[in-house]
Amino acid sequence: MASLQNAKNESHIPAELLIARVMQIHASISKLESLKPSKQVNNLFTHLVKLCTPPSSIDIKTLPQEVQEMRESLIVLCGRAEGLLELEFATFFAKTPQPLNNLNLFPYYGNYVKLANLEYRILDENGVVQPKKVAFVGSGPMPLTSIVMAKNHLKSTHFDNFDIDEAANDVARQIVSSDIEFEKRMKFVTCDIMQVKEKLGEYDCIFLAALVGMSKEDKVKIIKHIRKYMKDGGVLLVRSAKGARAFLYPVVEKHDLLDFELLSVFHPTNEVINSVVLVRKPLF
Repeated sequence: MASLQNAKNESHIPAELLIARVMQIHASISKLESLKPSKQVNNLFTHLVKLCTPPSSIDIKTLPQEVQEMRESLIVLCGRAEGLLELEFATFFAKTPQPLNNLNLFPYYGNYVKLANLEYRILDENGVVQPKKVAFVGSGPMPLTSIVMAKNHLKSTHFDNFDIDEAANDVARQIVSSDIEFEKRMKFVTCDIMQVKEKLGEYDCIFLAALVGMSKEDKVKIIKHIRKYMKDGGVLLVRSAKGARAFLYPVVEKHDLLDFELLSVFHPTNEVINSVVLVRKPLF
């Protein structure tokens, strides 16, 4: 997901002050009765993103335990807020006559386009050209990465979108079903990816959304599971975060990707928050 990615950066501030401010915002968010989109919710998350987006030397691993625990809680809150924001807009789009023509009304659509452009370039530079079949794990109610990729870049690729939430998939299906030809290339599967085994071997490329596996332990467990069942020579694209951006999204490090061939690591410094890590499962 890229929903928290549209705020202009604040100027660089010392790490200690940044952490203190993030903890204050976390305390305010934790007191909210609801994370559904509202002026108060939007203001708090916009302020949070402004704080965390500028390049930072903060190393999450070295932070005190209290800050580590706050960060883990904050990532969960960010994930819930993103999901609710996307669900609200996706539900609205699904009721319009041509949903796919209205997606640019979503406030962060431009960020999804930029992230998809970046990921496509990284795939192309590493020899992943027009894969036949792609899986996106954690597609949510508004599968914008799959849609943008399918429309602008991978124009003959079939996409299987996996999400654990049937309500999210129902809305996503409604959006895509408005275009018969597009619908033929876009499937939605409701399940826990840990229950998907041999089917993972069908895909040339697998995308793992940033908020699938919010804790380090869960993320590593999911990556190991995907590696076990994905095809030899297939690629896995993982979204991560660096510096203060790691207060918003989980971090995936090289040692979390054992037994993969590391192809590319890219850390954006602009408004695209997620880092992109591309790995390949060796042929032997």
